[in-house]
Amino acid sequence: MWDLFGLFKTKEKKTEEKEKLKELLKEKYYHFQKVLNSNNQVLSLMADLEEKLTGDYLFDMTYIKTGFQAIKDGVEDIIKNLNALSDSKYSILAQVQKDIDSRIEQILTSKIEIPVVDYAIPLEDIQASSRIIAGGKIANLVELRNALKIPTPDGFVITSYAFVKFLEKAGLREKISKIIEELDINSINDIEEGSKKIQELIINSSLPEDIENAINSAYFKLAEKEGEKCYVSVRSSAIHEDSDFSFAGQYSSYLNIPENLIGYYYKRVIASLFNKRAIFYYKTKGFSEKEMVMAVGVLKMINARAGGVIYSKNPNNPESNNIIINAVKGLGKLIVDGAVNAETYVISREKGLNLIEKIPGKQSKMLICKEEGLVEEIVLPDIVGKPSLSEKDSLSLAELALKIEDYYRCPQDIEWAIDQQGQIFILQARPLRIVEKKAEAKVFLPTRIKGYNILLDGGITACKGIGYGKAFILKTEDELQNFPEGAILIAKHTNPRYVMIMNKAAAIVTDVGSPTGHMASLSREYNIPTLINTEIATKTIKDGQEITVDASNCVIYEGKVEELIRAHQNMKEPFRDTLLFKTLERVLKLIVPLNLVDPTSEDFKPENCKTYHDITRFCHEMVMYEMFTMWDRYDSEHHAVPLVAGIPIGVLVLDIEGGLKEGIKKATPEDIYSIPFNAILKGMRSMQWPGPPPVDAKGFFEMVAHTVSIPEEQLKETAKKSFCIVTKNYMNFSLRLGYHFSMIEAYTGENINDNYIKFFFKGGGAAIDRRLRRVQLIKTILTAMNFRVKVKEDVIDAILTKYSIAEIEKRLEILGKLTAYTKQLDMVLFNDAVAQMYTDDFIKKHVKDI
Repeated sequence: MWDLFGLFKTKEKKTEEKEKLKELLKEKYYHFQKVLNSNNQVLSLMADLEEKLTGDYLFDMTYIKTGFQAIKDGVEDIIKNLNALSDSKYSILAQVQKDIDSRIEQILTSKIEIPVVDYAIPLEDIQASSRIIAGGKIANLVELRNALKIPTPDGFVITSYAFVKFLEKAGLREKISKIIEELDINSINDIEEGSKKIQELIINSSLPEDIENAINSAYFKLAEKEGEKCYVSVRSSAIHEDSDFSFAGQYSSYLNIPENLIGYYYKRVIASLFNKRAIFYYKTKGFSEKEMVMAVGVLKMINARAGGVIYSKNPNNPESNNIIINAVKGLGKLIVDGAVNAETYVISREKGLNLIEKIPGKQSKMLICKEEGLVEEIVLPDIVGKPSLSEKDSLSLAELALKIEDYYRCPQDIEWAIDQQGQIFILQARPLRIVEKKAEAKVFLPTRIKGYNILLDGGITACKGIGYGKAFILKTEDELQNFPEGAILIAKHTNPRYVMIMNKAAAIVTDVGSPTGHMASLSREYNIPTLINTEIATKTIKDGQEITVDASNCVIYEGKVEELIRAHQNMKEPFRDTLLFKTLERVLKLIVPLNLVDPTSEDFKPENCKTYHDITRFCHEMVMYEMFTMWDRYDSEHHAVPLVAGIPIGVLVLDIEGGLKEGIKKATPEDIYSIPFNAILKGMRSMQWPGPPPVDAKGFFEMVAHTVSIPEEQLKETAKKSFCIVTKNYMNFSLRLGYHFSMIEAYTGENINDNYIKFFFKGGGAAIDRRLRRVQLIKTILTAMNFRVKVKEDVIDAILTKYSIAEIEKRLEILGKLTAYTKQLDMVLFNDAVAQMYTDDFIKKHVKDI
């Protein structure tokens, strides 16, 4: 009696142990599944980041940081679940990832540190190297004065430290950061609303008393030095302004400001750091919000009788060796704003300086300084048409331009003014962006293409190039938010605000403007074909009309001029040379490259992972290894069993519940109860393995035979990594064929809404062009089977949902055939025609009837 009770207890204990073991296996399976899912997500995120380097997409630093964080989190999840599956066998991976994290974060973290200095400093006390303190514009101005003894206005700078303390004391920094982080760079409305909120926060905040006192004290010292109270200009001087990144016209400066309003306009200049076009500019150039710091110059106002801009070289034709001077009567602001057609003076640099050409302007208005502020007046009849500059003035300006260019060792964009007494002052100098010539052979085309209707012939080139698209006639600035991708902007005036659509525009055309204005500088920076000063573009061209703009030859054609477009189709890559692209490239070097390519190599170790991709590859290999080696520690009924089904790949099958016949040591087709696994296996068994299907091309066969001559033993060894986890209604089949990965997951239940097939594919051993052809082949076939397919680089992610069990089975059978069909197929897809042939052949034989 006691023996029977003991047997009962023993049986009960075994049942309890069996249930515990089953729960353990389910938990292990959960971690296994998590590794696979996270791995697929990380690979897709990598492909998405790589795709942005084509130059066809707009993104900002937030996108890079968000993508990095998502990949980082995914890799952490992979490592965590692999260690949970393997009892922390690979704990070293956490430190490997931490090291990579740190290197990427160093790339993405702003390194600017603002030194603690006085809130306001006289210009004579500023060093030329003080860009961090005084900002780019004022630092350059100080350098001209101190190093070259060039006359510049007196004044002082409200330092970058004052900016930092203002935002800190007003409690604005965190609020501003939060607004900027939430901005969608692709939405003009979003940028505009965020900009408005930030600017209102700044302008409505009170200036801290100690900063206000410092500004007043600095002004009194300036007035004492000048011997009288004076009006001033309050000028932006951001840290990156007037450097390799011009920020031309992005920030505000205010002229002829009285003493009592300096503090107010200081806040307005600070607020302009966050205007919508400035936010767009610095986000698309790759700066973080922490790098956007504004110092402000307060300079004695020059009541100019003439003003303008000098280009020390012609930016569109630097070989001409000419200096270009644009001039207007009164203040030069009208030129940089593109509001008038200025006079142009062309000075030859050869054999001394010589004035070789004067081009009259059309100036009907001028800006002058008065006690009530800046006043716009009509140009009096007796001076209309008279030159603003004498020949002596123009040559003196040219001489200063050469001096500045020689000092900085690069062409310069210079703003100048001549006061009522004839004294020249330099107001600003920054590097001049020159349109680079392509290294490839020149394509010679006539300046006028015959056979096309010319809509407009004339104007001035601001940036060379060809643009084709539909005309978008801009009536108000608010319409910029509706500007469509690939259109050509037609506007009355040039305007730096157009930077907001430069990522979309095929070209820009204006009635009025100057090639030395802010917008022209931005067009060259973004490499947008730009034709200005056409006078009649908005009247001649119709909204929505298809046109081709030849900004190099100042011609606009009706319709599409194929000869021009073909010759210049590779000329426009506006964002590839930006800091943003270089940052993404640097980040991707620590994410994407795959160094661990051979799992059988002695170097295939966690400590040799140099990138996130290495970690995911290592973990993917190890999770399969762990999944199918851990079963020896458990009862045999729970082991994965080998598949014996007449196919030349090794597959281990693990039954969690009801997918296989119980008690078997190996699985034959008759032992498989899993509905989805039966269906895919049926397809795989019906195909000829292992090579691609034959085609009639004698020489082609020889190339294929050589290309795919991989030892069968090596293929079988690699194939041991393949596995399938099953239940009666579920299958997760991970296939490893050489360097090709695919995963097919399916569920087949009575409720049609629950049924699905997921298909994931990545990799290949062939060159990238052949891999991509195979990806296109698979995509086309999946699409023909009604899958929703996403492709990024060589990653395919496809899904089919809400089909009946019978329809799911049909498609799984075809996927089985496709698996056999595409094995090593990338090796033979040496051109698009061959790829299309294989695609058509498979669809005709296997897909056409579904």
